[in-house]
Amino acid sequence: MASGKSLSIVQYFEGAESHKCGYCKNTVGSVSNGMWAHVLTVEDYQDLIDRGWRRSGMYVYKPIMHKTCCPQYTIRCRALNFQPSKSQKKKMKMLTRFLTKGEVSKEPGDDEAMESCFEIMGGQPSPELNKCKATEHDLTISGDDLDVEVPVQEIEKKKEEKESVDKGESSAYEPSDTTKLSTAGGATPTPHRTPKPGEGPDTNRPPCRKAKEIRRERKLQKTQHKAGVTVCPEAQSDAKSVLSEKSKANQPKSLEEFLSYPAGELKHRLEVRLVLASFDDPGFSATFKESADLFAKYQMIIHKDTPSECDKDQFQRFLCNSPLQEEYPPDGPDCGYGSFHQQYWLDGKLLAVGVIDILPYCVSSVYFYYDPDYSFLSLGVYSALREIAFTRELHEKAANLSYYYMGFFIYSCPKMRYKGQYKPSDLLCPETYAWIPIEQCRPKLEHSKYSRLNSDQNTVDENAVSDINNVHVLYKNRAMLYSMYTYRRLAFRDSDEDELVKEYAGLVGKTCAQKMLLYMR
Repeated sequence: MASGKSLSIVQYFEGAESHKCGYCKNTVGSVSNGMWAHVLTVEDYQDLIDRGWRRSGMYVYKPIMHKTCCPQYTIRCRALNFQPSKSQKKKMKMLTRFLTKGEVSKEPGDDEAMESCFEIMGGQPSPELNKCKATEHDLTISGDDLDVEVPVQEIEKKKEEKESVDKGESSAYEPSDTTKLSTAGGATPTPHRTPKPGEGPDTNRPPCRKAKEIRRERKLQKTQHKAGVTVCPEAQSDAKSVLSEKSKANQPKSLEEFLSYPAGELKHRLEVRLVLASFDDPGFSATFKESADLFAKYQMIIHKDTPSECDKDQFQRFLCNSPLQEEYPPDGPDCGYGSFHQQYWLDGKLLAVGVIDILPYCVSSVYFYYDPDYSFLSLGVYSALREIAFTRELHEKAANLSYYYMGFFIYSCPKMRYKGQYKPSDLLCPETYAWIPIEQCRPKLEHSKYSRLNSDQNTVDENAVSDINNVHVLYKNRAMLYSMYTYRRLAFRDSDEDELVKEYAGLVGKTCAQKMLLYMR
């Protein structure tokens, strides 16, 4: 599959499927569309999650929002503007006291009610493997009949970039100093530049000052003026310097400062390692059993799963297998793009694992599980804050990567509203696919569990497909336009195929429909 590895190949399952809802327990209430992703580029998956899709292993699904019992809105946090809340600061301080002094909180654990794997998929299992009968030979691209040429040069360029990375380093990714997280924490200062709208404050301008400080300075100047006192420039400079230092001391601590620990002897040592979710990565393969055992322990104790529901096969199927292709562009993060496990080690023992996808514009949280014996540490909150800080760290190398995607926000399920506490955050409008600040969405969701969210009735889906003939498909090892496919199969024309392609294209959008290859038997 030479060039095919650089093109996304998906197999769409026509029609909606109803399953038991993992949130309200309605036996047939969860309704969604789905497809099997044989191969996905990180760019295409970024476009898909920006249209409400989400993956679980190799299966990618999209809730039918106006039909499903518990509408699931894609939620993202603007990581560069994030400031921890009082409650979140309390959780970080509690963990710091445990690491530095060995103190265990006397308060009962009140960690966020996180989803189980079953709930994340809306209660639906991945489709049976016999529905995905495409073999590796079927997915081999031997040529194309596209009127618009497949950008082969671009594909070869990406392959050469990855090959050069593989030759220059070991075959497995070894985190660098900037991507390997440790207890020391701290982020490298961002170079001076004018950020794009929404990225954060302009570092070229003077830092903001508190209004109280400015009023105090003006009052002092007025008093001196009335008294006829002339203050020399040096004294003014000294006064401003003192005020500036005082102002800095009054500034709230950053997220990174809360996540760093004082130098010196610690009662416990916490280390965070990033490993590629692939058996080609020695760090991943060496810790697979330990990670799978921890997953099973978490699922059985926290979510009451049976042993067969969380065995090694299920663990690998849901949280290890990924269709995402690794990419190492020169302007991307040092770790590259793809699927990763962020492992938390406490005194040499695996404490927790965060499964994440690193994409061109975001870090997307897939799942998080931890050792139930340490529930008192509120690890669900801590991991989310750590992943937000990690997003900010990656942004320093990859300027476009500035969001933290938290999966789905389910307002109709009270226990799942906690994701809205990571501010500022936005919800994805299910009709226009525009991002709407969550504060503007809450009144609409109080009124109705399904809402368009976007108040501008004139706004439409700008990525809608108008002509299915331009959809790209894979048929008999050849990439072609759907129009060429229908021409070749004129004698066997099936009108149902038109409906399938139309439904698929409407759900994935024009951009993906004209980049990904829809597998046709």
